[in-house]
Amino acid sequence: MKTPTLITGLLALTLLPTLAGSASLLTPKADSPEATLAERLENLGLLYRDKKNPVLQEFWLLGRYHGQYHDAEGSQGENEAWEDRRARFGFQAQMFNRLTLHAQAISGSDFDPDYNGFTELWVRWRFTDALQLTVGQQKHRFTHDRNISSRYMNYLERAQFTNMMGLDYTPAVTLSGKSGKLEYYAGIFSNAAGQDMWSYFTELNSGWSFLSAFTYDLDQLWGADSTYFYGGYLHSDTNENATNLTRFEDSVSGALIQTKGPASLMTELTAGFGGTRGDGVGLNIQPGLYLTDKLQIVARYQLALADESNGLLPQRRYERPAGLPAGDVYQAAYLGLNYYIADHRIKLVSGVEYARMNDEDVLTTSIGFRMFFGPHSGAPFPGNKMLDGWF
Repeated sequence: MKTPTLITGLLALTLLPTLAGSASLLTPKADSPEATLAERLENLGLLYRDKKNPVLQEFWLLGRYHGQYHDAEGSQGENEAWEDRRARFGFQAQMFNRLTLHAQAISGSDFDPDYNGFTELWVRWRFTDALQLTVGQQKHRFTHDRNISSRYMNYLERAQFTNMMGLDYTPAVTLSGKSGKLEYYAGIFSNAAGQDMWSYFTELNSGWSFLSAFTYDLDQLWGADSTYFYGGYLHSDTNENATNLTRFEDSVSGALIQTKGPASLMTELTAGFGGTRGDGVGLNIQPGLYLTDKLQIVARYQLALADESNGLLPQRRYERPAGLPAGDVYQAAYLGLNYYIADHRIKLVSGVEYARMNDEDVLTTSIGFRMFFGPHSGAPFPGNKMLDGWF
């Protein structure tokens, strides 16, 4: 069976530096007898680190495995299955104190096929912290919901409106950086996704898209411990060859993310305009509360509206196989429990979601296993960090 063999092999490989007792790869806290499992695994995947080396400063193996079971029962059908949702493997190297090389291959769902191209294959040059240039296959970071890496998500799937837009990894040229309280991200993307990255990058026969986004630190707004605002704009110029970002011509999104003690709240509103199925708007509200340092209760409410009768599509996973049709009014409510074995590096995610599209509905129960190794995401993910020092 492929899945256990894959997990065992990756864990053994990435744990080698720790098992060998290489003090240079462990933080002082991780090397202490009182260190938690999460602290001991903080450098999981790190094979080399020497900040004094002028050529190679760090080398990581990176990857993730996500497996999940779901049972969806709806008014038009039902669907039950185990899915090997994500399996990725690659490396990241930091060189010359300015250059980052990143490669991450992906398998198909349920390892069919075993190799399904690269999700990310890019190089980044850091001129300063405020200006970084990235070229290659990258992730669209439109909406805060999408900006959160799957490594840090509190739910098995992103919101319906986010997924309906068809955001994927495509060849791109982007600029990003941070200055004071502001982080920005902007770029031009090909509107085609697949294994033949070079043709998509050079021919642009599938159209293109322009994305600009920012995250601003609002500090302790309204008495919160932390407050961030995310804003984004996306323009997509698609044609009949496009396989990515085909839903709307123009989209805007704004999100407010706050934490207070063990609690977090993310509220996001996204709107899309143009396209063959008209305009649409989606509301996504995500509260969360840590009951202990390992157990978190999360909830989510979604509301989406469209001006065309078939303007909204249900979730491709679970809801569509259970018979939920397209429509113009979508609502969903989710309640779940997450257990953090080693913070976000190893965790269990479970929940129940009730979704309704017009007059049809579906109830989905799910549980998933999440693990990853490698460096943490460079993108902001406020509201999904473990709350150090609270417990």
